[in-house]
Amino acid sequence: MKNLILMGLLVGVCSTPMQSFAQENQELDVEQSAEVFLEEYSDTFQENFFEGLKQMGIRNYDRAITYFLECKRLQPQNTVVSFELAKFHLYDKQFVVAQEYAVEALNGEPENYWYAETLVDVVDARKSVLEEVKEELPWDNVVLRGNLAEIYFLKEDYVTAKSILKGLKTSKKYQYLEHKITDSIAKQQEKPTTVIVSRKAENTTDLSSIDGYKVKIEGLLASAGNHDELLRLTEDAIERFPSQPYFYYAQGAAFNLLNKYTDAIDILVTALDYVIDDIPLENNIYKELATSYMATNNTSKANMYLSKIK
Repeated sequence: MKNLILMGLLVGVCSTPMQSFAQENQELDVEQSAEVFLEEYSDTFQENFFEGLKQMGIRNYDRAITYFLECKRLQPQNTVVSFELAKFHLYDKQFVVAQEYAVEALNGEPENYWYAETLVDVVDARKSVLEEVKEELPWDNVVLRGNLAEIYFLKEDYVTAKSILKGLKTSKKYQYLEHKITDSIAKQQEKPTTVIVSRKAENTTDLSSIDGYKVKIEGLLASAGNHDELLRLTEDAIERFPSQPYFYYAQGAAFNLLNKYTDAIDILVTALDYVIDDIPLENNIYKELATSYMATNNTSKANMYLSKIK
């Protein structure tokens, strides 16, 4: 099982459904590494697992799920397969099923950070709270709760992060995290009007947070400002916060403003992979895609995306 878990981490980093297998050499490296880790499993399991990865790489998620379900049938307790199924169902917006698989994976490997992160993503997508699944988890596991607290801290949900650590005898690492959480909550309470002020004073926007980047980017999008600066800022935002769909949308808009329509299409399609239950943002992405395709004289594609606007 440890071998396959290592394989799962490799898959999680190198072949998530939001990323492309455009680099042929990289794909071969992943497959060759996977073969080593999967030696102890049956040929049938390996064939289905690799086919699932292949379909995932070309974004054929429905077929990928089918192959991983077969892996699940062959290895019912396999946490890596549960993890992959949780991610697929999340991207397919089947949140209830995604949560079941995410909880199952985390129960099998409670100290796995990526499993915890996927569960949090599912809970957020359902517009639910962690408290609702708390009883289904091994809540007395210190590492699990430390991971969850760190994930919520990075999402700037400091209250939830603090509640997770409450009453837990932690190591120095988590004591330091708890201190940072408490400090962040105090800063929020001290400056209740900071965001409003920063929207009016663009030059003083704090770029250490997601909201800080959004304020700055929104200002550049709303003005006839420096498009190159907008592109640079979105690149920086994506590098720091790679799971935020708004930044991909904004970069696509920047490429359109710079008449780089092919680049715009590529990044806007990626943005759609990240969007979960945000209709206004989804509509904006469709509009930018329509603009890109109209500029490249592909009216059928442009009309297709315009028809998707809700």
